[in-house]
Amino acid sequence: MTSASAPLTNQTALVTGASRGIGRAIAATLAARGATVVAVARDESKLASLAEEVQAAGGPGRIVPRTLDVCDRAAIDPFVDALVEEFKKVEILVNNAGITRDGLLMNMEDDQFDDVLTTNLRSVFWLTRALSRHMVRARYGRIVNISSVAGVMGNAGQSNYAASKAGVIGFSKSVAKELARRNITCNVVAPGFITTDMTDVLSDKIKDAVKQVIPMQTFGDPADIAAAVAFLASPEAKYITGQVLAVDGGLSM
Repeated sequence: MTSASAPLTNQTALVTGASRGIGRAIAATLAARGATVVAVARDESKLASLAEEVQAAGGPGRIVPRTLDVCDRAAIDPFVDALVEEFKKVEILVNNAGITRDGLLMNMEDDQFDDVLTTNLRSVFWLTRALSRHMVRARYGRIVNISSVAGVMGNAGQSNYAASKAGVIGFSKSVAKELARRNITCNVVAPGFITTDMTDVLSDKIKDAVKQVIPMQTFGDPADIAAAVAFLASPEAKYITGQVLAVDGGLSM
């Protein structure tokens, strides 16, 4: 295995929301490129199956399943500190965990808004703050936060989700400016319509209508997002920070 094909060998990555969809693809891809990936979610059984799949593939990296509720503020700092003690360094952080609680603005309840902001934005702040302290001491780090084209364009019926994802973009740009001198980059990947559990619930009629406004006229795959994340997490992206990479088939251009 060459360094070109395994550029993340000897690095440790923390990926949230790794039990399914985009997060699962990101974790598997980083492991395939050599990283030890601490895959975090609340569903332990799905994480175990991910670890088995990666091991069976025989790649250079591995999956270390860990359960964590990213909305549990009190659990974040001890969790991150324990990881750094165990692995010595955690060079890569991918904040992917996210939820939707869709509804029209006039009918949206406070908890619908608050739950989405906590999962999608506050957890990004908590985890980034906790791990960046260790990255600063190590003078190296790659932070990749998963936003959405909804955070760039807005989307009817998703004022809470769009606000949280727009917040991720503003947060990431500020973090990038604060940490750049410490050799730490912070970038955003903004997926468009990707084939996951979230889009599977859409009717065929809605899917067809959406595809008509996507220049490439198709949904993306989780692997498309994972490839973008893997690049931004790699040494090759050392001079890229504070950027938003839309992986959306041209939808937001």
